[in-house]
Amino acid sequence: MRDLRSRAPGTTGLPPPPPLLLLLIPSLLLALLPGRAAARPRSPEEVEEVNGGGTRDGARAYEEENETHEREVGPGALKVQRWAANEPSFSAELRRFVAYITRPQLNCSRVLPPGKAQPTHPPVASAPWLLCAEDRLLPAADTPCVAYSFSLDGGDADFLKTVSRLGCEVHSFNPSTSSASDDRLGNSLASNRGNRGGVSQHKLWLEWRAPRRRKHKTRGNLGSVSQTLADIMAALGHHAVHFMYADLLSAEWRVFQNWVEVGTVRSIHHLVATVYLHWAGFEVGGTDEEVLRYWFSVLRGIEASGLHLVHSSAGNGRSVLRRTVADARSSYTLSWVNARVTRPRT
Repeated sequence: MRDLRSRAPGTTGLPPPPPLLLLLIPSLLLALLPGRAAARPRSPEEVEEVNGGGTRDGARAYEEENETHEREVGPGALKVQRWAANEPSFSAELRRFVAYITRPQLNCSRVLPPGKAQPTHPPVASAPWLLCAEDRLLPAADTPCVAYSFSLDGGDADFLKTVSRLGCEVHSFNPSTSSASDDRLGNSLASNRGNRGGVSQHKLWLEWRAPRRRKHKTRGNLGSVSQTLADIMAALGHHAVHFMYADLLSAEWRVFQNWVEVGTVRSIHHLVATVYLHWAGFEVGGTDEEVLRYWFSVLRGIEASGLHLVHSSAGNGRSVLRRTVADARSSYTLSWVNARVTRPRT
């Protein structure tokens, strides 16, 4: 029998997702309905090893089992990584995963710490996140700069301050906000474009799959409290997001998978995101070993799309998938930079 892990988290030392999140986001409600099957990895035999350790999938790695929705598929399905120890092992999968998210893949000579707009040299003590501030990885001063932030608890305050001081057009998304920039609360976003240095508030949240029957989203028209990142960008007329902050409260794994499969992640230049490990996450199922391998596969998909880890900050708690562990934390805030997107040197 399949091990369904889409229920609300148990007692782990971390607070459960806010009730408002469950009320406002249809995707998350669907994940909690009794009898719903969760997406799970296929067997490792469907994945072939290539090029000295790289992988490719022989069949679709994950299937969406929701009859009323279908996944948007772009560059391809998520590629499932092989077992860390060639067989299911919780300790081996956890060691590999924690090592991966705590070792930066790119060293930046200059960084922007929280709340600052002037670059400094690393290391920066106790910084929860950092933006890589090398000239070639930042938008030019005379180029429009776009920043998105998804947060329910105001934890993005320093991020908003930093990107506002950089002169970016900043959009903050929170389904519980009472101060949306548009009186229609997110149904039209066209009037919020081009507000450089200010913050436009939107009563919206992130969705990871698209309804089967829907009208094509046009610029300035969203019409729902939750949308995919691709739809939000289309409505705002953005082809790239230079800076993004995402604290998605356990929805990040399915959202990240959507970004990888559709290719939206390639349009993000700098990404700061918190990942939660105390439970599997919304619509994520399987054994503990399968969940850890799935998480690792999602992050490898982000790396394969061009984003490299530049900073990792451990959160509180010692619970991973409801198990108390000594060598990992219950959450991590990760900072990536897209090394494939650079501006010409002058």
